[in-house]
Amino acid sequence: MVLRLPVSGRFRVLLAAIAVSATLPVLPVSAADKPLDKAAVEQIVRDYLLTHPEILLEAMEALEKKQQAEGEKATVEALKSNRQALEQAALSPVGGNPKGDVTLVEFFDYNCGYCKRTHPERSAAVKGDGKVRVVYKEFPILAPSSKEAAKAALAANKQGKYEAFHTALMSHEGRLDSDAIRAAAKQVGLDVKKLEQDMGDPAIEAEIKANMELAQKLGIRGTPGFVIGDTVVPGAIETEQFIALFNATRAAKKAGG
Repeated sequence: MVLRLPVSGRFRVLLAAIAVSATLPVLPVSAADKPLDKAAVEQIVRDYLLTHPEILLEAMEALEKKQQAEGEKATVEALKSNRQALEQAALSPVGGNPKGDVTLVEFFDYNCGYCKRTHPERSAAVKGDGKVRVVYKEFPILAPSSKEAAKAALAANKQGKYEAFHTALMSHEGRLDSDAIRAAAKQVGLDVKKLEQDMGDPAIEAEIKANMELAQKLGIRGTPGFVIGDTVVPGAIETEQFIALFNATRAAKKAGG
């Protein structure tokens, strides 16, 4: 699935008109014929489009299909060239079944309501399947406290409590702040003093920066965003959709040998 910036209706019509005008038949011009001026050509195009308005719809549909195909091809290439960074980055926490036969990569922000809404759906699908490896990509884009929470989560990984802390942050209602982050840390049994020290590790800042760059390469501009196999899924989805993705990815791997 490909993410694309929306194109306004008026701009779509303009593009379609340009495409149509390029397909209009060109009559041969003899030495005795007078060349058509710009106004005359524009009038011919206008009259033709008014007589055959369905051409605009056909051109718009063809343009969208072409853009979608080009976008999907670019996404697949981006996934192939960044597979290692997506699935095997040293500092990206791993959950689910570390030895699972398919890998689900999740980009998220702890202040994202949609991320919080889809968290139990994703968790249920992963737990029910039992053979899915989850890679967590901290993607703090919504608020300063999002980055503070992301750093705290990566620091929690050093104490072996990433997933417990991740779940605690995702379960928090409303916007996070420093007090809420520390409270979640205490709730799951983290050494808060060590956590705060580890949050200053330059490697943690580098991991977040790498995630930002990776998301940009893949066209992921919001949260949540999921990557599984050669599929990029923007936005929140439900348990059944996760299960369908797991099965489709396995089927694709089997078909590809």
